[in-house]
Amino acid sequence: MVGGKSKGIAIDPFVGRGRDLSRAITHVLGAKQPLTTRQISKNVTNIPEFKGTSCSTVNKKVRDLEEHGYVKKTQVKERVGGITNYYELTPRVYLAKYGDSNSARDLFDVSDEDALIILADLINAKNKRI
Repeated sequence: MVGGKSKGIAIDPFVGRGRDLSRAITHVLGAKQPLTTRQISKNVTNIPEFKGTSCSTVNKKVRDLEEHGYVKKTQVKERVGGITNYYELTPRVYLAKYGDSNSARDLFDVSDEDALIILADLINAKNKRI
């Protein structure tokens, strides 16, 4: 299932307007990457619920996901018609997808050792941002 309501923790980009399109884009990129926005759009519109979605809408959502750090440009190729960007998922989106599909209860349903590892990683990540 690509779209639908979140079962887990509400994390951007999987909340609000455009959440279903974000899920579809990350699903498509997760299956095969890197892809251009044109290739992403073609694969997304092959999903029945996104049949009428325009390429420009998908392109806008991909740029939004890039701006928030969920996808990144991996290649920039000069072509006859202009520049072509290739995108792939970042580790941040995998964390968001995990939170989207798992409840907070699932996160805490771990052994003491795993809880310490998760806590240490979260503290290290927070300290790196400061």
